[in-house]
Amino acid sequence: MNQPIPLPPRASEPDPIRGVLAIVAVFAVLVFWRLGTPSKIMFDEVHYLPAARHLIALSSRLNPEHPLLGKELIALGMMLFGDNPFGWRFCNALYGVIGLYGAIRAFWWASLSGRGTLLFGVFLATNFIWFVLSRIAILDMAMAASLALAFWQWALAARKGARVHLVLAGLFMGLSMGGKWNGVPLMVFPGLWYAHARWRASAGQASAGQASAGRPHRALAWLVGRAGGPVPGVCLIEAALWLGIWPVLVYFATFTPAMFYAVNPLSPWHLVEWQQTMLKLQDSVVKPHRYMSHWYQWMLNARPIWFFYEKWDGAQRGVLMIGNPYTMWAGLPALLWCAADGAMALARRSLALPGKWWPTGRDRLSALSGMAALFYVGSLFFWAINGKPVQFYYHYQLAAVFLDAALALVLAQLWRRGLRWPAWTSLALALLGFVYFFPILAASPLPSVKSFRLFTWMPVWK
Repeated sequence: MNQPIPLPPRASEPDPIRGVLAIVAVFAVLVFWRLGTPSKIMFDEVHYLPAARHLIALSSRLNPEHPLLGKELIALGMMLFGDNPFGWRFCNALYGVIGLYGAIRAFWWASLSGRGTLLFGVFLATNFIWFVLSRIAILDMAMAASLALAFWQWALAARKGARVHLVLAGLFMGLSMGGKWNGVPLMVFPGLWYAHARWRASAGQASAGQASAGRPHRALAWLVGRAGGPVPGVCLIEAALWLGIWPVLVYFATFTPAMFYAVNPLSPWHLVEWQQTMLKLQDSVVKPHRYMSHWYQWMLNARPIWFFYEKWDGAQRGVLMIGNPYTMWAGLPALLWCAADGAMALARRSLALPGKWWPTGRDRLSALSGMAALFYVGSLFFWAINGKPVQFYYHYQLAAVFLDAALALVLAQLWRRGLRWPAWTSLALALLGFVYFFPILAASPLPSVKSFRLFTWMPVWK
């Protein structure tokens, strides 16, 4: 007889949904507060605002090296609220808030740790990068928020075992690619997870007679078996549709407006060929920029960018793209902890019974710690090998999310062991850093033209 596949473990801590909603609500208020300030175009808005105007007019291609979703969101905001600073930035701000909620809920459903979830929510909301990118009309939030929503649905699929969450995960993966390609290396993990989970579950589905017949029976069960986890009723072949083919179709659908340009419209039959053209255009940007940097500098929080710094709207104002000093630096030793903890959890899981494809108890946070370290490396690996010569600190956005997750996971495990002061201290330092730097995150009035000295603690920050 087939062995039953156990259900995913339930949370031992209550769902901290009220705390999550409070964090997201405060973040939303701060993001939308004076969103139109500065009223002047800042940093790469100079590229994407004209491209959005061309989309609205369906006139011709502009900024063709990037996908369209981010520019479509900017255009939507302009159509709703006018071609003004609030309209430029509205959709990114809204999507940043929604993406923050998705990221926090992804952490909860993956970890089932209430305290860890709240810590992660505060760390991400105050890591500076997510906040600043929610208040500027560039493409990165379309990519990152969509990926956060995809991971939320992926975690729900693992916990609740419902097909709809796989479908939604694939949808948001496609939208993330439609914003930017930065998150593509991370999108292979849901499919790999499903293949691994189905392999473990297939061992519990074969009868004793089938098992003695050899590996082919298990291989067949792996590909087409529908009983048991991770999503009952969904075989590996169907999962490949939702996590592989479906995201690509969604991504291609984001190019639909380009097929109606008055000048040189994009043919649907040349979509694949156009991706190669986009890649060549991105690699052709080789002119040095004063703020260009490398991935190893991002890890040290050592090469920020002044998105804006001048007297405007009646006062001296600035917007600095930098990471929260505490979480960016404290997260690095936390990553090492997570990598070691994950490796030990993997060693323990190697002895797990067939059919047991999710971690339980102590192993749950340890396994998630290893995943946070792996995703952090995956986020940086893209930039270390892609050969693009001009890169910037805000490309650290995804890696910083997993850095915050690693720090929260370590503190949650210390809390379980009775050490609570590290969590309270980290929470206080992260919040203090956000409050101190807030004037140059939200373009608030500054006392003088020399006020940047209050925030540039290191020479390389100037």
